[in-house]
Amino acid sequence: MTVPVLTTLPVPVNPEPETDAVAPASVRPGTPLRALPWGLYLAISVVVLAVLWAVIPGVFAPADPLTGAPADKLLPPSAAHWFGTDTLGRDLFGRVVHGAVHSLSGALIAVTVGLGLGTLIGAVAGAVGGILDDVLMRIVDVLLAIPGLLLSLSVIILLGFGTVNAALAVGLGSVAAFARLMRAEVARVRRTEYVEAAYGSGATFFAVLRRHVLPNSLTPIVALAALQFGTAILAISTLGFLGYGAPPPTPEWGLLIAEGRNYIGTAWWLTALPGLVVVAVVLSANRISHRLGRNTR
Repeated sequence: MTVPVLTTLPVPVNPEPETDAVAPASVRPGTPLRALPWGLYLAISVVVLAVLWAVIPGVFAPADPLTGAPADKLLPPSAAHWFGTDTLGRDLFGRVVHGAVHSLSGALIAVTVGLGLGTLIGAVAGAVGGILDDVLMRIVDVLLAIPGLLLSLSVIILLGFGTVNAALAVGLGSVAAFARLMRAEVARVRRTEYVEAAYGSGATFFAVLRRHVLPNSLTPIVALAALQFGTAILAISTLGFLGYGAPPPTPEWGLLIAEGRNYIGTAWWLTALPGLVVVAVVLSANRISHRLGRNTR
């Protein structure tokens, strides 16, 4: 009788446990070298171009924006006139380029006013607390209850017309937003362990506020300032459109849109192209602020 021979089957060697491949530092999420989205590059390019228009407008449009040729009035966009011409034969692209300094400088003034006053009010309210906090926040609540455009118009009526006054009005309207955010950040940072440790080590109130609380509370404020920059451009253009901004023939963006509204049926470019420039710059500033806001989380 044949006895079956038992053979030992080879035991497969267990492979090494699978592990997730470690991405190189250049593509790992959260690293500074990670490639930025193309939309962010486009937004930065638009804002940089607008800033260059404001700083060196003569390089992009050497012609005088206030002088035109009556024979060339209401010409459509072409290679000679990228944005066409207006009712006085002035090159519309040149007027948009030279108008950037009025709109962007006004937005910068507005953001500076809102950032300075709002940050000061929010820091004092969040750091001191108590009755002073209640009083300051009730004032901020009153400002928030008033529509921004109505508040700006009220301030302009008191100060007078002009780009600077319009910028101050828009800036005062944004104080409440900065104050609320700054107060919330200061109150949050005050409850952290390292601030309590600083107090425990004998640091004074002002030393802790200067070294720990304020530096760690300003990051979200920067993102809000970028957002308010685009909002300020839109608000100043709105006031210029309504006639409360720079007087004619200043090539301010809102005023350019207002001047072309009577010719929207025959010369659409007078309103559409300056409006598209305003929309592009505002959306680009909002895109940059969105990115800054993500980095603060």
